[in-house]
Amino acid sequence: MNGDFKPVAWSVNSNIYEVNLRQYTSAGTFRAFADHLPRLRDMGIEILWFMPVTPISLKGRLGTLGSYYACSDYLTTNPEFGSMEDFQWLVDEAHHLGFKILIDWVANHTGWDHIWTTQHPDFYRLNLDGQFYDKNGWEDVIDLNFDSHALRKMMIEAMSFWVKTCDIDGFRCDMAMLVPLDFWKEARTALDKMKPLFWLAECEDITYHEVFDATYTWKWLHTMEAYCKKTIPIHGIYESLWFYMNNFPSTALRAYFTSNHDENSHSGSEYERLGDAAIPFAVFCSLYDGMPLIYSGQELPNKKRLHFFDKDLIDWEYPCHLHAFYKVLLNLRKTNPALNGGTEVNYPVILPNSAGEWVLSFLRRFQNREVLVILNLSPEKRSVIISGEELEGDFANLLPAGDPHFTSGHSLNLEAWDYRIYFK
Repeated sequence: MNGDFKPVAWSVNSNIYEVNLRQYTSAGTFRAFADHLPRLRDMGIEILWFMPVTPISLKGRLGTLGSYYACSDYLTTNPEFGSMEDFQWLVDEAHHLGFKILIDWVANHTGWDHIWTTQHPDFYRLNLDGQFYDKNGWEDVIDLNFDSHALRKMMIEAMSFWVKTCDIDGFRCDMAMLVPLDFWKEARTALDKMKPLFWLAECEDITYHEVFDATYTWKWLHTMEAYCKKTIPIHGIYESLWFYMNNFPSTALRAYFTSNHDENSHSGSEYERLGDAAIPFAVFCSLYDGMPLIYSGQELPNKKRLHFFDKDLIDWEYPCHLHAFYKVLLNLRKTNPALNGGTEVNYPVILPNSAGEWVLSFLRRFQNREVLVILNLSPEKRSVIISGEELEGDFANLLPAGDPHFTSGHSLNLEAWDYRIYFK
C-alpha cells in the first residue's frame, strides 16, 4: 500500500531505539549522549530516533522544562541539548558507527510562542473568538492550518533544512494522522529527492501506509495490557494479530513495542503495565513482523515513570542487565532473513499448540531459514507440544537454557513466563 514509495533497503531487518535526551544523562546534551553510542551499537541498535531536538516554547510551558512537542522554532536546536553544531557532530559520530538517525517531527501544532505566531499568524487555526487554539485540548500547543499552501511550503522547507544541514536519515512524525495525508505525500515526494529517507508515522491509520514505511501498533500494546490485567483471555491476543493480518498489507512495516515516552511517563513502565509478562512480550515485539522499537532505559531495565516536563534522570549506575538479552534478539533479527519485515513471503504463522490457553507460538520462514518462537504467557509451569507440517526438521536453540533442540511433536517444559527461540 506504499504507492509510489518504497522503504529504504536498510530498514526491513532493522530496529529503532527512542532517545529521551533530557533524561539520558545528567548534562542532557547531544555530546553527553555520544558516550553511549558504542554501548548501543554493541547491543545491536541500528536506528536512533531522537525526540524533538527543537527549542521549547516558554509561553504555556508545562513543568519546569516543558514538552519536547511544543516547538518554538523549527530551524534550530533546543539550547538545553546543545547547538546545531553539536547535533551535526553527534549525527556524524553516529553515522561513523553505522547508525541511522531519525528526528521527531511535530507538524500538527507548535508552542504558543513559535516564531510563526508573529511572522505568519495566518498559518494557524483560529477558534470562534479569533484566537489560537488546539482542538485536542492540549494546553501548551496550538494547531496549524494545513489549508494554507504557504504553510505547507514552509513546513517542507523546514524539514529539508534538517536533511541538508545535518544529513539525517528520516523522520518519526508525531500524531501523523492529525495532518492531512496529502501533505505527507507532498513532503515525502520533495524530501526523498534529497536522499532516500525512512518515514515512521505515530498512527495506526491503514491509509497512511500510502506514504509511510512504518506505523505504530497501539492496538497490540493495549491487547498486551488487557491480557495482563486479565480483562481478555489469550484468544484476544489471537484476535488482535488476526486483525493486523487481515487489515494491513503484509508489506507494511509495523513498529512493535512494550514502552515509549508516552506510555512510560503517563501510564507507567512496561513492568507496571505488563508485570512479569514484560520479558516474553519483549521477545514477541523483537521477533514478530515489522520492527522492534525500544525506549531509553529498557535495557537496564528502568522500572520507574520518567517525568515528562521536568528533569528525571535515568540511572545508568547499574549494569544494563538486559543488554545481552536485546543483543541476542537483535542480532538474530539482523542475520536471519526469516525475520525481515515488510515482505509477503515470511509473514508470521500462528501455530496451534497443546497449551494454547497460555502459550503463544509462531513461526517465520524464508526459503530454508526458519525461526520458531514459543512464549509462556502465564505464571505457571507449562508442558507444551507443537506439531505440524510447518515444523519439519530439527531446530537449534538460540539460548543456553532449555532444550537444546526442538523437534515437532516432542514435549517442551516451560517455566513461568518462559520463552524459547529455535532457529535453522
